[in-house]
Amino acid sequence: MKITPKAAACGLALLLAASGAAQAQVALAEGFNDVPALAGAGWTFLNTSTTPGTNWFQGNAGIFAAASGPADAYVASNFLGNNGLTGAVSTWLITPQLVLDSTSVVSFVVQVGGEGFLDTLQVLLSTTGTAPADFSPIGSFSASTNAGWVPLSFPTLLTSTTPAYVALRYVVDDVTVNGNYLGVDNLVVTAVPEPVSALLFGLGLAGLAGVQARRRLAV
Repeated sequence: MKITPKAAACGLALLLAASGAAQAQVALAEGFNDVPALAGAGWTFLNTSTTPGTNWFQGNAGIFAAASGPADAYVASNFLGNNGLTGAVSTWLITPQLVLDSTSVVSFVVQVGGEGFLDTLQVLLSTTGTAPADFSPIGSFSASTNAGWVPLSFPTLLTSTTPAYVALRYVVDDVTVNGNYLGVDNLVVTAVPEPVSALLFGLGLAGLAGVQARRRLAV
């Protein structure tokens, strides 16, 4: 690709002008086509229920279909996270480590099985590790009736750029009265690149154009 000095100069000027308002980038996008493969991709599954049973699993298309893609392409958890007739459910799905900042947002769609049983999803953030005690809540969703896929977005509330983990936690306080089935699809976590990255790219572009110009003059 030939880069002219004029094009490079224009590009650098645009980058300098936009350096204070970098565009959001996707730090993570997951459609949950293959939930069993997540563990091998750096995701963490935890079950801290009263009597741990099943954890997050591949969505069941017979209960409801995914928001997009194959019918079972979503992640789900249910009341069987607690292996007993009494007790509480607490199943965790934790992302790989991401680099996030004060502008980062966690977005996804959620749906519940309904039928009058309350299902709750907590969204949590950690900047230290993947143990449950490391996480702090940034948002939640609760419902006992199926309203279809509900879009949600939660800011991370970070104050600086830092490595972090996002957790989805399915919670049922007492399986004797609550808890049915909950699914999550189309998880996206955004992050904004630091302006210096754009500036360095622009400077490199201008330098390359200068080299090309000198070579053309020397011919």
